[in-house]
Amino acid sequence: MIRLAVLGSGSGSNCQSIFNAINEGRLDAEVVIVLSDNPDAYILERARRHGVSAEVMDCGGYKNKFPLEVQQAVAEKLQALRVDMVCLAGFMRLVKEPLLAAFPNRILNIHPALLPAFPGVEAWKQALEAGAKQAGCTVHYVDAGMDTGEILMQAYVPVMPGDTPESLHARIQVQEHILYPAAILSALARL
Repeated sequence: MIRLAVLGSGSGSNCQSIFNAINEGRLDAEVVIVLSDNPDAYILERARRHGVSAEVMDCGGYKNKFPLEVQQAVAEKLQALRVDMVCLAGFMRLVKEPLLAAFPNRILNIHPALLPAFPGVEAWKQALEAGAKQAGCTVHYVDAGMDTGEILMQAYVPVMPGDTPESLHARIQVQEHILYPAAILSALARL
């Protein structure tokens, strides 16, 4: 069985969609660990409720930086757990070496925009501010850039008249929860 690790910083709704897909038999995999850089992140509680190890990564008080020594420790932990693929689910730090080297072409991210448009944070707000007619989400392989890796799958969400950042983001999240498990399955077929 394919062994997954999930890294997240927030509520973990995309992590929950992975758990749901596994429980419903749509994804033949097992989440073996969930790691967060935020000790208060609800993603950790979601993991515990599913009987999955939930651990906090100490990033040394840095708000956005993912220190290389922390990435090295994470890489070693995930390798010791025989993780096959790493899934970022609302993880708000840039992954660099050595984690990328430890899992080449085996780290996925879900982003709330139709990349390459609107990389970075609050992409749904960026789309509204730019007057985009279409928004959506993208699952991509992680490389050393910000949301620049090879695109695996996308889902489109129309921008509606009167949309607020909150309403658009909510509709994008519905599509994310469908897309991410499907994209993971597609990526696993490439392994």
